[in-house]
Amino acid sequence: MLKLPLFVICMCMLSCVSKPNISEIANEVYDTEKSFEKMCADSGISAAFVTFADSNAVILRGNDSIISGKVGIRHFYEDEKYKNAQVLWTADKVNVSDDGTMAWTYGKYVWKVTKQDGTVNQFRGVFHTVWKKQTDGSWKYVWD
Repeated sequence: MLKLPLFVICMCMLSCVSKPNISEIANEVYDTEKSFEKMCADSGISAAFVTFADSNAVILRGNDSIISGKVGIRHFYEDEKYKNAQVLWTADKVNVSDDGTMAWTYGKYVWKVTKQDGTVNQFRGVFHTVWKKQTDGSWKYVWD
């Protein structure tokens, strides 16, 4: 007989657990994207991609190049061609998981790479980034 009241109490407690504010979280992730972009401009692309990476982050470059972990990401972006590069992007869409612990963004980017002769090559495309909420409340990407 005591099982039913215990069940009812447990269900009431679970229903009182507040759900994450998805709109607020989406704004946090959007702001994180903009901070990431700003750090690329202010501190360099390598520093920014390492700083905003989760410890298990993976990036896909080209059609078949997967780079794993912060050391691999740092090594990839320390290539000479990125020292004179600029990247700009804007998230057109931010989606958040129901529990508020994961998010994914996509939008357009522009890379501008200045060659040694002063020529600027420009590349445009679409990015997709997956973000994971960290234990300290910050957001780090796990896939880019």
